[in-house]
Amino acid sequence: MDVKARLGQFRNIKPANFKGLGTPLLVLAALAMIILPIPAFLLDILFSFNISLALIILLVSIYTNRPLDFAAFPSVLLVATLLRLALNVASTRVVLLEGHNGGDAAGKVIEAFGSVVIGGNYAVGLVVFLILIIINFAVVTKGAGRISEVSARFTLDAMPGKQMAIDADLNAGVLNQEQARVRRAEVTKEADFYGAMDGASKFVKGDAIAGIMILVINILGGFVIGMVQHDLDFSTAAEIYTLLTIGDGLVAQIPGLLLSIAAALMVTRQNEAGDMGEMMISQMFDSPKSIAIASGVLLVMGLVPGMPHFAFLSFGVITASIAYFLYRKQETKRTNALELALKPPTETADSKPKELSWDDVQHVDTIGLEVGYRLIPMVDKGQGGELLGRIKGVRKKLSQELGFLVPAVHIRDNLDLSPNSYRISLMGVASGEADIRYDCELAINPGQVYGKLDGIETTDPAFGLEAVWIAPELREHAQSLGYTVVDAATVVATHLSQLLTNNAAKLLGYEEVQQLMDMLKKHSPKLVDGFIPDVMPLGTVVKVMQNLLNEGVSIRDLKTIVQTLLEYGPKSADTEVLTAAVRISLKRMIVQEISGPEVEIPVITLAPELEQMLHQSMQATGGEGPNIEPSLAERMQKSLEDASQRQEMIGQPAILLTSGMLRSTLSRFVKHTIPNLRVISYQEVPDEKQIRIVSAVGQ
Repeated sequence: MDVKARLGQFRNIKPANFKGLGTPLLVLAALAMIILPIPAFLLDILFSFNISLALIILLVSIYTNRPLDFAAFPSVLLVATLLRLALNVASTRVVLLEGHNGGDAAGKVIEAFGSVVIGGNYAVGLVVFLILIIINFAVVTKGAGRISEVSARFTLDAMPGKQMAIDADLNAGVLNQEQARVRRAEVTKEADFYGAMDGASKFVKGDAIAGIMILVINILGGFVIGMVQHDLDFSTAAEIYTLLTIGDGLVAQIPGLLLSIAAALMVTRQNEAGDMGEMMISQMFDSPKSIAIASGVLLVMGLVPGMPHFAFLSFGVITASIAYFLYRKQETKRTNALELALKPPTETADSKPKELSWDDVQHVDTIGLEVGYRLIPMVDKGQGGELLGRIKGVRKKLSQELGFLVPAVHIRDNLDLSPNSYRISLMGVASGEADIRYDCELAINPGQVYGKLDGIETTDPAFGLEAVWIAPELREHAQSLGYTVVDAATVVATHLSQLLTNNAAKLLGYEEVQQLMDMLKKHSPKLVDGFIPDVMPLGTVVKVMQNLLNEGVSIRDLKTIVQTLLEYGPKSADTEVLTAAVRISLKRMIVQEISGPEVEIPVITLAPELEQMLHQSMQATGGEGPNIEPSLAERMQKSLEDASQRQEMIGQPAILLTSGMLRSTLSRFVKHTIPNLRVISYQEVPDEKQIRIVSAVGQ
C-alpha cells in the first residue's frame, strides 16, 4: 500500500472513533505508573490532574438531581482510587530514589505541600496528616459505608413491594405500558446502584488504611536509604524524608477526602429529583420558630460575661432578622389564601330569575363520584389534586380493554357524606363507598408481609384486603416489609376501575352500540348494511353484547361479533343461543385473555355423575336452569372455591370446563361468589390448545 493510501486511511479516522477510550487508557496509565519510573515534572501534572478530578467528582455529586442520575459513580470512584494509589507508588519510588537531593527532587507539588501547607515542620505535618486520616476513615468513610450497607439491604427488600405498586398503578390506569416499563427499570437500577455503592465504599475505606501504611513504610524506608546508602545523619534523613513523605501523603489524602465526601453525599441523599442546595435551604429554613429560638440562645450567650459579645450578639441579630422575615412571608401567604377563600362570587348583570326549562331537569349520571369536603383537594387541580388524571387514565384503559367508550365520570362534593368518605354510583344507584385519608398512604397486605406498621387499620375498598393507613414518610419502610403502598388517589381510582369492570354490561346501551356500528361501517360497509334491522333489531344486538360483557368477554373484535350474528340471526332470536355462538367464534381471544399464550390449559371439571345430574335437571325444567338442592349447591360452591384458590396459590388461572348447556348457568352461579373463576364450554377450547385436568368437583 502506498503512502497516499495510508494517509487516506488516517484522514477517515474521526474523533467519534476514539469515544469510550478514556477510561481504559486511564487504567492502563495507572498500571504503567506502578511499573515504570515517572519523572518529577510529570508527577506534578498527574497530582494536579488527580486533585482536579476529585474536585469535579465532588461538584457533580452536589449538583446531581438524583443519585441515579450519576449511576456511574461507583465505577468512577474505583478508577479514581486506582489512579491515586498508582500515584502513591510512583511518588514513593521518586521520593526514595531522589529524596536525598533536596525538597524539590520529587516534584514541586510534593515540595509545596511539604513546606508551604505545613510550614516546613514535619511534626506539625505528621499531626495534620493523621487528623485527615482520622476524619476520612473514622467519620466520613465509616458513616458512608454504614449508610451504603443499610440502603442496599432495604432497597433490595423493598423491590417486590415497589414492583407491586407499579402493577397497581398500571391496573388503575395511572401508568401506561411504556411508563410502567421505565418505572420497573428505575427500580432495578436503584437496587444495582446501592449494591454497587456498598462495595465501592470499601474501596474508600481501604484507601484510608493504605494511606497510613504507606506513610509508615515510606518514613522507615527513607531513614534506612538516607542513612545507609547516602550517608546522611539521623536528623537530616528524618527531616528530608519525613517532609517529603508527609507532602506526598497530603497530596494523596486531600483528593481521597474529597471522594469520601462525594460518596457520603450520594448515599445520604433521598432518591428524589431536586437540587441538593435548594432542598437543604428550603427544609432547614422552613420553620421560623426554630430559627427564633436559636436567635434567643445566641443573644443570651452574647450577654454572658466573658463571652465574645460581638460575635454572639451579631449572629443573634442576624438569625432574629431571618426568623422575622420568614414569619412575615408565611403570614402573607395565609392572608392571601384566606382572602381568596372568602372572596364573594361575582354577580352577573342579569340577576333576574330565569324561567324553568328542560335544562333544569337533572338526569341520572351514568357514573357518579361524590366526595366529602375533606377530599375536595384530591379533585382540585389548583391544590395539586391528582384524582382527575387518575380517573381519566382508568377510563382510557377500560375503554381499550372492553371495546367501547366508557362514559365520563361526574364528580361533585356531597355534604351529607362524612368528611373523609367517597361514594361511587352507577345509574344513580350507590355501588361502592369507603372512608379514606387523602393525606396518608395505604399499605396493602398482598398476603405475606414481614412485620406490622403503625397506622390506622382498614380494608382495601377495591379487593377487600387487609391494609393500614400510614404516614407518607413510612412508605419505604412499608415496602421493605412487603406491603404494596399506594396513595389515596390511586385507592379511589382502583376502586372505580374494579366497579366499572364488574358492571361493564350496565354501561353499554343503545347509543353506545349504535356508535360502534357506525365506526364499523366506515371500515366494513357491506358487513353493516342491512344488518340492523333487517337481520335482527338493535335491542337484540345490545343484549348479546351485554351478555358478553357480563361474562367478562371484551367486545373489541366487533367484526367477528357482527359476522356471527349475521350467520345465526336468521336461525334463532334467543339471545342466550346467539351469545353462545359469538363466544365460540371468539374462543381464541377468550382463552388467551384467561390463560395467555400457553399451549396447555389447566381446567377444573365436574364429575361425570354430577354433570349428568345437572343435565337431567335442566331438561326437566325446560332449559330454565337446574333445580339443585340447597345442600348440593352449597357443597358445589365450596368445592369450586377450594379448587379455584388452589389454582390461584400456584399462580395459574382458575377455569371451569363444562358442557355448552351448563356453561351459562354455572357462569351466573359463580359470578359473585367466586369472581376469579372463569367458565368455558368444550366448544370454546381452540383446536391448537391442550387440556390438563387439575381437579374434578363432585368426586
